[in-house]
Amino acid sequence: MQKTSARLLSLLSLLQARRDWPGAVLAERLDVSPRTLRRDVDRLRELGYPVLAVKGPDGGYRLDAGTRLPPLLFDDEQAVALAVALRTAAATGAGIEDGAARALATVRQVMPARLRHRIDALPVVSVAGSAPRPQPQVDTGVLTALSAAVHAREVMRFDHSPARPEDGAPGAVPASRRVEPHHLVARGGRWYLVAWDLDREDWRVFRADRITPRTPTGPRFGPRDLPGEDVAAFLTGRFRGSDDGATDWPCRGEAVLHLPASAVSPHAGDGTVEALGPDRCRLTLGSWSWPSLAAAFCLFGSDVEVVGPPALREAFAGLADRCARAAAGPAAP
Repeated sequence: MQKTSARLLSLLSLLQARRDWPGAVLAERLDVSPRTLRRDVDRLRELGYPVLAVKGPDGGYRLDAGTRLPPLLFDDEQAVALAVALRTAAATGAGIEDGAARALATVRQVMPARLRHRIDALPVVSVAGSAPRPQPQVDTGVLTALSAAVHAREVMRFDHSPARPEDGAPGAVPASRRVEPHHLVARGGRWYLVAWDLDREDWRVFRADRITPRTPTGPRFGPRDLPGEDVAAFLTGRFRGSDDGATDWPCRGEAVLHLPASAVSPHAGDGTVEALGPDRCRLTLGSWSWPSLAAAFCLFGSDVEVVGPPALREAFAGLADRCARAAAGPAAP
């Protein structure tokens, strides 16, 4: 039989893993008598763990919520997952960055050396993006391989699918890439690898869920400077169509909408709204192209008066022509 302290830890681990445990099953798992199990439950209660007795034919036990947080037990995978979640907490924009950093320090301090090594080898950068939504899952083996290559600064070879079936392009042929991996980034619920593409001689951003690593890794490489020297700003700029690390949209324009500012502001994203009256407002928006910017103004479903620049007015004209053709239907053969 295990010593009392080891048995209590085993009991606590079982209670955390499942909501309800029949007493007989729990005693059998611990290889103790029902009487010893009752004594161990009482010891946990004395330590502050709110263990409830469940009545019924198969009466058992349940670890309930208490008035304070008692010490918790995690297996290796849970501990690593918790540390990764804490490191990416800044992307939530919920103002919990300081608390997450202190919690991570606490968790890391009590981790075994083998787990600390796994966490320290995961150089994660969190970038606030759009609101999280269900995203393709990344295999933990892929993340481990990417983080190890980033940490060791070793050239990677991998296949990168240009699209997944859920993206509407099934059967796409993966492209072979050879890169120097520099950063592993979490943004908007997705993982990205920021790397220097050796064949294209340029910086590239790869979605981790589309990567299939090849082994072995290649030779070690020296660090390169990202445009702007800030990975968060670089990634934000890339998603806004910039190749030089600039974080502003490459196309920005102004228009007057025949809507009250209060109706436009909740849907303006990072744009600015200026009230011009009870039913008019000036909206300044940015986008990755002039046609997409013109389309963004149209999404508000109101009359639009273009303020500028001229490129935005030209984009509206082109968009109007395309919409007119689409409304007319297919041309006769």
